[in-house]
Amino acid sequence: MLIIDSPSHDAYFNIALEEYLLYKYPTEDIFLLYINAPSIIVGKFQNTLAEINLDYVEEKGIKVVRRMSGGGAVYHDLGNLNFSFHTLLGKNDFMDFSTFTAPVIRILNELDVPAKLEGRNDLLVEGRKFSGNAKLARNGKMIQHGTILFNSDMSVLADALKVNPLKFVDKAVKSNRARVINLIEYLPSEMNAEDLKELLIEEIEDTTEGAYMYTLTQEDFDGIAKLINEKYNTWDWNFGFSPKYNFKNAKKIPAGFIEVHLDVERGGTINKAKIFGDFFASESIEDFEALLIGKNHDYNELNALFETIDLTNYFGKVTKNEILDLFK
Repeated sequence: MLIIDSPSHDAYFNIALEEYLLYKYPTEDIFLLYINAPSIIVGKFQNTLAEINLDYVEEKGIKVVRRMSGGGAVYHDLGNLNFSFHTLLGKNDFMDFSTFTAPVIRILNELDVPAKLEGRNDLLVEGRKFSGNAKLARNGKMIQHGTILFNSDMSVLADALKVNPLKFVDKAVKSNRARVINLIEYLPSEMNAEDLKELLIEEIEDTTEGAYMYTLTQEDFDGIAKLINEKYNTWDWNFGFSPKYNFKNAKKIPAGFIEVHLDVERGGTINKAKIFGDFFASESIEDFEALLIGKNHDYNELNALFETIDLTNYFGKVTKNEILDLFK
């Protein structure tokens, strides 16, 4: 088994690394550990915009990355440890989450933390969740990965994942906001996520025959960078890949009340737009709606569009940001 301790805290890098390893090592067992700087990792089948507080995320510079596996959105920061097991498909029961969460539970139990696997895929301490786990099968391999809340900033977690549920109507997988806990509440205050990572590495080295540390090569870094540029650092993957959804938002601004309704196709393309309100304007609002068709429901693309339009013709005395905010 290869044991890989990622040298990066960049979420684009680490999520791309998981996919890269699938194809670089199609038959090797792998144990991967990484810690991300502030980021939100959304499940493959989720509507990203419906899972995040976009204004807050942009203000704080929090990266948003879609992963390969299903499940819900999670917040990562430097107080959060992530682990990932790669094995041959069929070597273990796909629906069994216990095998690869067992090392985490053993270490924590040895530290007098009453951790245990409950339900299908969650690790809990006294009824509160500190780890969620997900799986996927691809290229003849199975990946089980999980996140461990060690000393994460809970206030940021709550704000980053707080979204208005009335804005979106879709059939995408929704996140389950369970009661969560940081493990630091049960561990010595001087411990950190890096210490827990080292304990996990030692556990795998001691209990897995042939396990050894693997250092990423320049070839690996180049392959990961290519995957980041082509996929994990793109709007198309992180936002546009979202399932079809309906979006609505309304706001009272000095020019009047404005309500926006959008039908968005998978891929993020607006295929229907309707604007309502009590504003006054000299040009037909239907002409403005037509300009939105075929555009991506993407802040930057809409911002570029609105730069070319005199919005006061359609809404009266408004600013570009007032109208942009209606699409977030």
